[in-house]
This record gives sequence, C-alpha cells and structure tokens, in this order.
Amino acid sequence: MPGEESILQRGLEAFAELGYDHASARELARRLGVSHNFINDRFGSKAAFWRAVVEFALGARLAGMPQVDPSLDDAERLRQIISNFYRTAADAPLIGRLFVDELNRDTERLDYLYAHYIGPVLQTMTDCIDRLIASGRMAPVPVDVFFFAIIPPVSGMVDVPLARRLGRPVPSSPQQLTATADALAALVVNGMLATGAEGRH
Repeated sequence: MPGEESILQRGLEAFAELGYDHASARELARRLGVSHNFINDRFGSKAAFWRAVVEFALGARLAGMPQVDPSLDDAERLRQIISNFYRTAADAPLIGRLFVDELNRDTERLDYLYAHYIGPVLQTMTDCIDRLIASGRMAPVPVDVFFFAIIPPVSGMVDVPLARRLGRPVPSSPQQLTATADALAALVVNGMLATGAEGRH
C-alpha cells in the first residue's frame, strides 16, 4: 500500500484534474492504488479526504511563508505579503487548479477554504490596507474588488505553457520566479496606491 504522503499527493492530483464531483470513490481508489473502501475506512468520507488533501497541500506552505517585518512601511509590507503569497502559489500549482474549481461553487468546501485559508491570508493584507486608506494613500476598495485584484495574477506564477509563449525562460529558476512574484505584487499594490482612482466607501 502507498504511504500517507503518496496517497495525499495522488489525491491532490485527482481533485485538481477532475474536480471534486467527478473524482468518484472508485476513481480515487484506482488512482491511489488502494481498495474501494479505503477512503471511508481511513478518512471517514470523501469530503474528509478532500480536507486532508488540502491541509497536506497548503497547511505547511502557508505556515512556512516568510514573516514580513512589521516595522516596514504599510505599502512595502503589502507588497511583500502578496509576493510571498505568489511564491507559495508557484510551489503548489495543483492547489491553484483545485481552488479555481471550488471558488465557483457554493459548497461546504468553499466555506472550509474561506475559514482556514482565504480569510486568514486576507486579514494579513487588510490590516495594511485599512491603514493606507485611513492615511489617504489608497482609495477605499471593497473587499471583493481587492480580492479579485490580487488573485488573478497567481496565474502568472502557474500557467507555465502560456508564460513560455510570452517569453519566460524554461525551466524557470527560483530566482526568476521570485523576481516574477515581486514584479506582480508591485504592479498590484502600485495600482491600488493610485489614489486618484475613484473608490467606494
């Protein structure tokens, strides 16, 4: 029988490729190389297995994100937080695919992602944003607009075939991915710091 890490990695690959609904218990068992009742026996349900896969793929990565120096200017802190987030996404392209599928579905899985991952990451950013808005350096931005300004550039870290067509070297070095993450974060934050844009209260 495959080891725990191998099972969770194969589960991530299956959910990323097929989506939750199309990853049947039978198909999961086939891809994991286990008996058809293994997931229920080991994890209790397919939903619990999905949560274990997400924690395996994201938990350690988010916990390992570099800490940002709290003494930095809020704009620079925000750039670093977002850049760290992009670098984390580059390390986990499969979880990016899983997220894209789940963000469009109103499910308990989305509630789980929001409570455990999206909400906490957003909170680290919104504290900086609130102070930037209060100081007049940033126009007020609704949270949903802010979120969707930050998330789409993640594709610039994980969509390698398109990036290659646009001129990115292959293979990408860690230094090059860091530079890409920093450049994307700077574009996002500098855009939000353009206080001449109309904001909404």
